[in-house]
Amino acid sequence: MTLRKRALLSIESKRRSYIGSRTFVGPISVVKTLIVGTAMKDIVDTAVGAGTFKTLAAALGAAGLVETLKGAGPFTVFAPSDDAFGKLPAGTVESLVAPAAKATLTGILTYHVVSGKVLAADVMKLHDAKTVNGQSVAVKVVDGKVKIDSATVVTADIQCTNGVIHVIDSVLMPK
Repeated sequence: MTLRKRALLSIESKRRSYIGSRTFVGPISVVKTLIVGTAMKDIVDTAVGAGTFKTLAAALGAAGLVETLKGAGPFTVFAPSDDAFGKLPAGTVESLVAPAAKATLTGILTYHVVSGKVLAADVMKLHDAKTVNGQSVAVKVVDGKVKIDSATVVTADIQCTNGVIHVIDSVLMPK
């Protein structure tokens, strides 16, 4: 995607107007976005933009959770990378994104989301965290690494406009 298209999408998402070929209406931060391309994005757009969450993005779409995670939040998402989804048995992802499995998929994905913005420093102080599906994930620190259930946080504190993403190396499964 070109810088101009990213800027136009950013401006559109902020409900700004594009007038003519080079004139933008809005605060200076919108112009900065056009020039530099550094505006913070919501959780979904950040994950999609990273390029390593294609499976997660497809699953969110299949479960109908995209608009929720683009909402005000704040949310904390323990986001499995494409590599994490690759660890699942063959055919698992395909069966979960089928329309008949929407409730199961929604339960799994909402097990990766905690209400509120919980940064790594805060996560390390927890023993568990209640997810939006109603169940709790176990939280522990092992050899200086944060574990969420059996998954390890590999990248923490990816800041978003509506919360934070912590990348994990495995898909969490509700009990």
